[in-house]
Amino acid sequence: MAQAAAFGQRLGQFLHLKGAPPSLITRSLRSVELAVTETRDDNPVLGLSGSLIAEDAFLVSLKLHDYPDCELWERGRCIMKADVRAGTTYLYDLKRDPRYVINKPFHSLFFYLPRSALDGIVEQSGAPRIGELDCRIGVGHDDEVVRQIGASLLQGLRRPDEPNQLFVDHMMLAFSAHIAQSYGGLQRITKPSRGGLAPWQVKRACEKLDSDLGGKFSLQQIAAEFDLSVSHFSRAFRISTGLPPHQWLLRRRLEAAKQLMTVRDLPLAEIALSAGFANQSHFTRVFSAAIGVSPGVWRRETHGAWDGET
Repeated sequence: MAQAAAFGQRLGQFLHLKGAPPSLITRSLRSVELAVTETRDDNPVLGLSGSLIAEDAFLVSLKLHDYPDCELWERGRCIMKADVRAGTTYLYDLKRDPRYVINKPFHSLFFYLPRSALDGIVEQSGAPRIGELDCRIGVGHDDEVVRQIGASLLQGLRRPDEPNQLFVDHMMLAFSAHIAQSYGGLQRITKPSRGGLAPWQVKRACEKLDSDLGGKFSLQQIAAEFDLSVSHFSRAFRISTGLPPHQWLLRRRLEAAKQLMTVRDLPLAEIALSAGFANQSHFTRVFSAAIGVSPGVWRRETHGAWDGET
């Protein structure tokens, strides 16, 4: 799995899936690719799973379905059997050739985390290099943070047109830092705050985000304009604006949509696309969650009803 872009394909082969499951990919740390993929098969091909390419990388798996009496293999031999419970997080070292016997339906979320991504976290924090992660075979972890991040990313995997790259970058950066701290022993280092961005940097960053309400720019692309690391830029942007980049962009989308809804005969479907949403359904769901009422209701209450409203 030399590239995260091939993650879904390799994982599909590993689990004998009929096709490559969709992945969300980010380049947030030292230009390192990370990925997350949902895998599910209610009628699987029975037998021992395939092998993944041995490399200095880890899989972190959030189990979404119970898998009792799971036969676990490492380095070509059966190690043990364990009951896998839904909601539990497991870590696998790809250097050890982790495998398992597929003999019942399964459903999991897999994160691909290269060693170089962990090195990037350490480099930015100024901490000593992480040794091995806690990849004890058969040992699951009750990890609320991974469950929360996983639940957010699952929505993006199931609606691939909707999540913007800034959101994916933000979530995967938070995930990597959490894994490094919780399972790699990375210590939080308290440093004096370096403050926010300079006013000209804030202006340029906001103009960059505002020019692409669809959110196709990555955190790496924006941070690179100021010769800053992704984590430094994200932290400084939040200090300066009060919001992380992806939430600032969401606020601008909503502001743009409200402004467009003052145009009496402009359809909501057109407004959704113009404001950077994937479609009208995406717009309605996000607007309703943020504002408390649907776009149509908000428009009628604010600007009055009109014959073409839906």
